Amino acid sequence: MSEAVLSQILTSLADLKATQQLLADKVDKIQADTVPSKDDHLLRKVAHYHNSPGQSDSDGDTIVSPTFANESSEDVTATVYTDKPVITTYPGQKGVKPSKLNWGEATPQARGPIIVSRLANSINVRNAIGAYGGPYSIYRSLAVAMGDLPANHKPNFEHTQPPITIHQQPQWSDPSKIVSMDPFGHLTSQYYKAEIDKGLDIRPSIAITRAHMIVPELQAEVNNGGLKVDGKVMVNEAGELNVHKAAVDPVWYLPGVAARLNVEEDLLRRALFENTGGMYPELITRPDLKVFLPPIGGLTCYIFGNHELLADPNTRVTVRVHDECNGSDVFGSDICTCRPYLVYGMKECIKEAQNGGVGLIIYFRKEGRALGEVTKYLVYNARKRGGDSAAKYFQRTENVAGVKDMRFQALMPDVLHWLGVTKIDRFMSMSNMKHDAIIDAGIKILERVPIPDDLIPPDSKVEMDAKIAAGYFTTGHIPDAEELCRTVGRGWQEFHQ
Repeated sequence: MSEAVLSQILTSLADLKATQQLLADKVDKIQADTVPSKDDHLLRKVAHYHNSPGQSDSDGDTIVSPTFANESSEDVTATVYTDKPVITTYPGQKGVKPSKLNWGEATPQARGPIIVSRLANSINVRNAIGAYGGPYSIYRSLAVAMGDLPANHKPNFEHTQPPITIHQQPQWSDPSKIVSMDPFGHLTSQYYKAEIDKGLDIRPSIAITRAHMIVPELQAEVNNGGLKVDGKVMVNEAGELNVHKAAVDPVWYLPGVAARLNVEEDLLRRALFENTGGMYPELITRPDLKVFLPPIGGLTCYIFGNHELLADPNTRVTVRVHDECNGSDVFGSDICTCRPYLVYGMKECIKEAQNGGVGLIIYFRKEGRALGEVTKYLVYNARKRGGDSAAKYFQRTENVAGVKDMRFQALMPDVLHWLGVTKIDRFMSMSNMKHDAIIDAGIKILERVPIPDDLIPPDSKVEMDAKIAAGYFTTGHIPDAEELCRTVGRGWQEFHQ
């Protein structure tokens, strides 16, 4: 590259940075000059911009932002939040110097910590958008507002380390393999201890523990001889199971998520911004921040057997990927097959572990096909009032939600990459979307196992036939259009009989 071309590029970059700073200054001025309603107590307190003593960084720079004007020493807000509220920031803004974050690096030190905290000593160096704990950040907000939790609380991570070691896999440093979780998230307090000791608020996004669990249906299997007690996996005749489990909060690398979903990153950011009610303006104003901690539910892994063998291609692995269904999983609703299939998956995972393999249940919080339980119940009502037939099963959902399913499974295989899984011997799912996503991720599936017919509740036959006709895996008969019309569910008039 010639010196003239290089000089031109550098000049263009300098002009771009100056333009961004000018835009940031203009937006700041517009917000500062806006006159709020005199009848709105909170808006009247967002009064003006100023540099506040003690709010500068090490270079004496300060983020320009709206501030609460001092009204009285009895102001409750002032006793909780003494810093001026930062509405948003911009690339290259005065005082903003994000800590390095190089997604896909092979070591945590080269990758850098994920910092999303807005505490005074973290806000200038944040390198991610969102909030720790995603949806639970709202409950933390209530605790702070009520005075139960200090606004600047930082957790004590002593003795919280995992009881087992999840060994680093090659997939951790492949930015195309893991884009929706932090592969180093379970050892944050160890990898970034020096930064935490310096006062930065950096938190784990994964926690691993061990437990005993009891499932009534599996207790019954022990009693009738369907499961044996081995003292390791099935601990005793009472049906106690030995399990390791990992809870994972989502951490999205936005360029990777966009690529996985085959959309442009700018469009993804805009959609996230608009459909969260503008909750995260930095999705728009900070294109330099590439990591987002979304306010959605995460996932939990339940591992039966030796977890280290999950990455061994010579070990048999049985897997059930399950999406949350509170009505069935917890309360036993018979309109779907969710709990029966989940328990059946557990049973086969236990058998696999007892035979020297490993069983893995992955439980995602995607209630109602990620449409939510309110939408799910609205659809139930439409189905039961309009004639509940397999032929109209998906139409009822689309009428309410606009789509038949929003569990887009493209991000799901990331947790399998995290655990080092390269092959699934028995996949306990009929879902074509889940199967295809795993195959597209480069993970082999050797056998697909449908739910046995005797475990399908009668009222869930509508759902099952509709799904099989739409492409769900089966080893049995695929119903045609006429048969779908004949498959009907229980109507309202039958509920009290």
